[in-house]
Amino acid sequence: MSSKTTGLRDLRQRFSALFQDHEIFVRTHGHVRFLRVSAVWQKRVALIAAVVLLAWAGATLAVLVNQLLTSGERAAVAQQQAAAAASEARIAKYRDNVAETAADLEDRQEQLEEWSKVHFGVEPAAVTPEIGTEGTPAAEKAPLKTSAMIDPNLPPEAQVLARLEARQEDFATRLLTAVNERAAKAEGAVAKLGMNPAALVRNAAAGRGGPFIPYRGRAGRASTLGKSFAALESALFRMEVLERTLVAIPSGQPANVLMLSSSFGYRSDPFTGAGAMHSGLDFPGPIGTPILAAAPGRVVYVGQKSGYGNVVEVDHGQGILTRYAHLSGFTSTVGAQVAAGQQIAKMGSTGRSTGSHLHFEVRLNGVAVNPRRFLEAKADVLEVKDDARQRVGSVAAVRGAR
Repeated sequence: MSSKTTGLRDLRQRFSALFQDHEIFVRTHGHVRFLRVSAVWQKRVALIAAVVLLAWAGATLAVLVNQLLTSGERAAVAQQQAAAAASEARIAKYRDNVAETAADLEDRQEQLEEWSKVHFGVEPAAVTPEIGTEGTPAAEKAPLKTSAMIDPNLPPEAQVLARLEARQEDFATRLLTAVNERAAKAEGAVAKLGMNPAALVRNAAAGRGGPFIPYRGRAGRASTLGKSFAALESALFRMEVLERTLVAIPSGQPANVLMLSSSFGYRSDPFTGAGAMHSGLDFPGPIGTPILAAAPGRVVYVGQKSGYGNVVEVDHGQGILTRYAHLSGFTSTVGAQVAAGQQIAKMGSTGRSTGSHLHFEVRLNGVAVNPRRFLEAKADVLEVKDDARQRVGSVAAVRGAR
């Protein structure tokens, strides 16, 4: 007999030894009962308990294995959910940035359109092709940022905004070039007329004010249009002041007469012979000779002044005023808008006068200046003035049509 068989027999014997027949006596109320627990029954109960224990152990093991297997999956799912939440947050922030950028670009576009209408009387599209230095197309001066120059990694909607921003910057650059050219021409013309361009702009800037109201874009934050727009705003203000000053300068003859009987400055007083300051020019002529506005403006005074007799004063803006004195009659009223060359009065000899003539004064910010430098302006200055008058006139026409 082999050792294996012997080992199995010993194992069965040991197992059987664990279960012996047992007899239990139970006495209840004087009665004795006999209970017998056989070894076979004990083995069956033990077998059932072992099976139940094994089943519980197997189920517990299966649960543990399942938990071990699914824990990795749950961690992966949690990681994916966190990544999705972060991605959604980035998308929301990106959408907010896109909306904010779009609102700022719309503000910039509205500002460009407003400047084009206010200073040129046209839409931006009408200004763009004409802007550039003399003889040089604007596109060669400031080439438009093409699609190839836009970052291809940007999302489609961001590329659209980038192209719009590039177009606006290009237009602002071209407009700035044109405005600086016009302002430079006006500055040269104003300087030739003996006036200080820098002082004119400085004085005009000193006359601005109002409550501080921070500008806020549609996205709810302070909207910054950019350095190019700030430079353009400054250039437009300078051009406007200088060109409107040119338009306001009285360069037209106040009367159709050929002679000049007295100049601006020192002279002998015609009544006393003593030295005196003459604050204007005297133009002799017949009584009733038409007196003409030397520049467009608004009549601000019609009446008499001591020494001047009958007087008409016209305000041309930019601090420039013309005075027409010793008149025999008036053909204008206070508040009337007059054009250059329009009759406003008649020549006479009222006031402190020795004969029929026109006393013509030009006052800059209340101070009398020599009118001769304006009336004798050279052709190049008059050409720049005429160009400025056309621009200012076109802007006024647009405003009147609104």
